[in-house]
Amino acid sequence: MDVRIEPTWKAALQAEFDKDYFIRLTDFVRQEYKTTQVFPPAHLIFNAFDSCPFDKVKVVIIGQDPYHGVGQAHGLCFSVNDGIEFPPSLVNIFKEIERDLHKPIPKSGNLQRWADQGVLMLNATLTVRAHQAGSHQNKGWETFTDAAIQALASQREHIVFMLWGSYAQKKGAVIDPRKHLVLKAVHPSPLSAFRGFIGCGHFSAANNYLVEHGCTPIDW
Repeated sequence: MDVRIEPTWKAALQAEFDKDYFIRLTDFVRQEYKTTQVFPPAHLIFNAFDSCPFDKVKVVIIGQDPYHGVGQAHGLCFSVNDGIEFPPSLVNIFKEIERDLHKPIPKSGNLQRWADQGVLMLNATLTVRAHQAGSHQNKGWETFTDAAIQALASQREHIVFMLWGSYAQKKGAVIDPRKHLVLKAVHPSPLSAFRGFIGCGHFSAANNYLVEHGCTPIDW
């Protein structure tokens, strides 16, 4: 199957595109976009990949589902479009960056600037029905994004993986901590952020690791 995705990712994931699960997934997603409101906009489904080529990835942040409110999701986990109110988890991410790196909270929640520097912001599920959280789970996306994480973990070295919450940690279980930096904390949601996300120091730890391995740090 010919999938429109950034060329280096296309090469890394080509085997997935011809598997039965991905063909079924594609049929399901196409039908959903035809018959109901789905986020993100179809041309941004692979935005995380298109914005951050396989060989340029420095940091991986794993999310679960796209935001399901109007105008929020644009294909990068935790990120929202310009002008959209910050969701609670994103507020806590910015609070931790402010605490960790003494950087002021930005005016926009659009994290495209991170992607441009090599941060892959990957949701486990890449699409969702409007106002129906989890509606596209267990349709095949998780298998596809597992393959993406596996490809990075096995073919690259010295990537920082930020695994926030039990779901992300389970998804990142394939990562070899001898080859990569694996940072774990509770999820930044208001339900758990103050039980260890605030104070985790992941953003400074990531930059220190990148510098140690000859990479430019991220301007968070």
